Amino acid sequence: MSFPAVLHAEWIKVRSLRSLVGSLVSVFLATAGLSVLICGTLGRPEPGSTDFDPVLFSYYGLNFGQMAAITFGAIAMASEYRNGGIRVSLGAVPNRGLFYAAKLAVVGGLVFSVGLVTSLTSFLSGQALMDKGFGIGIGDPGALRAVVGCAFYLALTSLLAAGLAALLRSVTGALSVLVPLFLIVPFVVGDVSRNGGAVDFMPDRAGQQILLLNPEGPLGAWSGMAVLAGWVALAVGAGWWALRRRDA
Repeated sequence: MSFPAVLHAEWIKVRSLRSLVGSLVSVFLATAGLSVLICGTLGRPEPGSTDFDPVLFSYYGLNFGQMAAITFGAIAMASEYRNGGIRVSLGAVPNRGLFYAAKLAVVGGLVFSVGLVTSLTSFLSGQALMDKGFGIGIGDPGALRAVVGCAFYLALTSLLAAGLAALLRSVTGALSVLVPLFLIVPFVVGDVSRNGGAVDFMPDRAGQQILLLNPEGPLGAWSGMAVLAGWVALAVGAGWWALRRRDA
């Protein structure tokens, strides 16, 4: 089978499963919805705040939206292993590298597309709802970078989940690793190392540098994204090793 044909087959799988469609919709609703709600409710920094970032503020819901992106990537990959479905897929596409590449391309491409719409909606709506004098425009320095970077961030987190799900062959297993990694471990490591250090290189902290108007610390906007890409490469590589070496 050709690569476009395998891509089409993977697209059919995604649109046929309600859980996958629901996860994609949740990326938009959680990120944009909560961001608009917070910006419309608060609209300005707290009194005495010196670290207010208008760009990051308009992405308040991203921490929830990224969980939907992670869930989408994990389900898209691990659902192949339910009831022996992977045997059918590999029977139709015996070339495992072609199958794996098409799966990752569909996962990353769909989340990037949804993430771009989500990011633009969050930014424009959030900035418009902020009190006068606090919001910025799409043409201001760092704004467009954050809009595109947010889409890349969501796509990479979904690929991280897909690679780990291919390694563990389980949605539950992948989520049991990634949910603490994104929501708990950074805070624990941050409390132990109060001057940054290792926590700056965690996937979420590194990747979200792109959303800061003026990134601080050892990583910049794009170098932080490169660190996240490194985490993704490790997970995707481990998933490919498992798919190539293990029996279906």
